[in-house]
Amino acid sequence: MWTLQEVEALFSTPFNDLLFRAQQVHRENFDPNQVQMSTLINIKTGGCAEDCSYCSQSAHYDTPLDREALIEVDKVIAEAKKAKDSGSTRFCMGAAWRKPKANDLQVVLEMIKGVKELGMESCVTLGMLEEEHVALLKEAGLDYYNHNVDTSPEYYDKVVTTRTFSDRIATINRVQDAGIRVCSGGILGMGESRRDRGAMLMELANLSPQPQSVPINLLVKIHGTPLADSPELDIFEFIRTIAVARILLPASYVRLSAGREQMTDEAQALCFLAGANSMFTGEKLLTTESQGIDHDRELFKRLDIQAES
Repeated sequence: MWTLQEVEALFSTPFNDLLFRAQQVHRENFDPNQVQMSTLINIKTGGCAEDCSYCSQSAHYDTPLDREALIEVDKVIAEAKKAKDSGSTRFCMGAAWRKPKANDLQVVLEMIKGVKELGMESCVTLGMLEEEHVALLKEAGLDYYNHNVDTSPEYYDKVVTTRTFSDRIATINRVQDAGIRVCSGGILGMGESRRDRGAMLMELANLSPQPQSVPINLLVKIHGTPLADSPELDIFEFIRTIAVARILLPASYVRLSAGREQMTDEAQALCFLAGANSMFTGEKLLTTESQGIDHDRELFKRLDIQAES
């Protein structure tokens, strides 16, 4: 069990020393020149009852996003086929819900089964889950459930007030108890302190088992949301956080997620050196723009990185 003091000590390690240690841990657990590729799409957009201060899909804020109903299963499967052809091995589906309704969940179960039939790993993020939801997802063969903790327990109510940090952990525990793998990470650049970043990673590292996938997001500022004018996070602090995540979660996939389109190729290369070994690819990441598969392929070529198959 990691302590906050130990995690803060990692954050205080000189940058080069920290990356060296993270790379050592990475090489003990993964091929250092392979990156797993995932694709994430929105299957239901906008109108969410939660008040997450970073989110364009919250019904609490006036953002440029148009509300859209749950999309058809066939369209989702067609997108999954395109993602597979582009090199993604995992297909992730996100719906802007506080928690799923029974009739909507039945449609999502068909999506999961269709993705699995393509030979891809399936992942969904549907909000908070009760035991009956988890049982149905398990029966459908779901591989991963994404449920980000977002930030530290202490900073959480500065970002979200319609749910609590413990609500998030309760859903994660239900998913883990059912034997479904967990994808859980957070968002950097929301005005949190380094201590908050450390506390968030400590919470994830002390889960048993640890999340098998840990997305680290850089805040994408959305006009109309409370965090639209947040100060920029130093990119070296982001990379430092990736390195600490790798050390704390040695066998987890650490994923570059939202905000990657804001990063230079050089910054992304340092993220890979720090231990990131997964990334979202495609033209969009839920509602925000992404760099696109052609750019990612070129970057991999320049760095001699292979996509994990």
